[in-house]
Amino acid sequence: MSYPDTYYKRTLSEEKARPILAETIECDAVIVGGGLAGLTTALQLARGGRSVTVLEAESVGFGASGRNGGFVSPGYATGGEEIARHVGEAAAKDLHCLSMEGADFVRDTIRDLSITGAKPQAGILGVLRYDGGDSLKSYADDVARSYGYELEFYERDRVRAVLKSQRYYQGLRNPNAFHMHPLNYLRALAAEIERLGGRIYEQSAAESTDFSGPEKIVRTARGTVRARDVVFTTGGYTGGLVGKLNRAFLPIATYVMVSEEAPDLIRQAIATTDAIGDDRRAGDYYRVVDDGRRLLWGGRITTRAASAEALAKELRHEMVGTYPQLKGLKTELAWSGLMSYARHLMPQIGRMQPGVWYCTAFGGHGLNTTAIGGKVIAEGILGASERYKLFEPFGLVWAGGIAGLAVAQLTYWKLQAQDWWRERAA
Repeated sequence: MSYPDTYYKRTLSEEKARPILAETIECDAVIVGGGLAGLTTALQLARGGRSVTVLEAESVGFGASGRNGGFVSPGYATGGEEIARHVGEAAAKDLHCLSMEGADFVRDTIRDLSITGAKPQAGILGVLRYDGGDSLKSYADDVARSYGYELEFYERDRVRAVLKSQRYYQGLRNPNAFHMHPLNYLRALAAEIERLGGRIYEQSAAESTDFSGPEKIVRTARGTVRARDVVFTTGGYTGGLVGKLNRAFLPIATYVMVSEEAPDLIRQAIATTDAIGDDRRAGDYYRVVDDGRRLLWGGRITTRAASAEALAKELRHEMVGTYPQLKGLKTELAWSGLMSYARHLMPQIGRMQPGVWYCTAFGGHGLNTTAIGGKVIAEGILGASERYKLFEPFGLVWAGGIAGLAVAQLTYWKLQAQDWWRERAA
């Protein structure tokens, strides 16, 4: 297996190796990319009776899908108000309902397939680093009224009773959201696809394509797949195979570290099993793992891949600034991964031409949106629905190339400055 060294790799529940494609095969659908979006699409097609082949350049879940924070909650990388400005209130509500359905899909799949290695843990607590309780209460009321979705409001004292930090003010707890081990979840999806007759090939990067006829052709270094439908789900690791896709996203790196075993020390700072995220655009997100013995902490984004070890120092600085009592907590391991962002910060889900589909650009909010993205693409291929068309207003917009990366980095710095001034004002 070709995984980078992460906490998730070190705690795999199984280590099955899959073959390299070295022949010509035919099937109903070929999925390019073995991450969350690709495997969900393949699973739903296999459940629908279609013959499916998945081509993965490395190992299933190699990219951001298998090395992220593990948070599963509704929503997208951009907010509901921005979505509504783009598509209108009714369509924005439909899209948010899809994101809720995506989170439910992951939860139900863990239950139905008995994926014990996913270790789902209920509860995500979002916290403010400034005094803004009124706006938070108003948001919770709007969500309850619009979607029947209850969020628990935490006053400052309640937040600080479980998060022993002076940086935090009010918070909203989502009892329906959860966090999990994403790589074990992914590998269980792969096993179920194979049980249903699907084929998964690793170390089998797609190198060329031919979409000129009704039969789509995808070639690897040693093999060929012929299928009626092809789905691209390559995320932040999309190369130049399909130029229109490659030009439509920005590769954004994010960073995660995990601590040494120190359960007593960690409990002095964090007295909850909920996953935690703060309100900043690229804020901290963290959770206790390994039955409370370790702390997994993520944050920071860059438009150019940097050393995970160097960024871990920044993450540690943020962690200790938030929890001075964790100054003695050592970092055991750090890693990074590439996410794909579109300029509009929404997933890119749809059909490029008859028989050619895409499902990508989940912008750091992928565990629920990859699930619903894969589901609606499968429904489109199966002829069961056209729900994928809800994402059509957020298409394959050119991301700006090198200039787009520069603008993204400047925007990030600007947001950081805004966050800093807001916190100082509090």
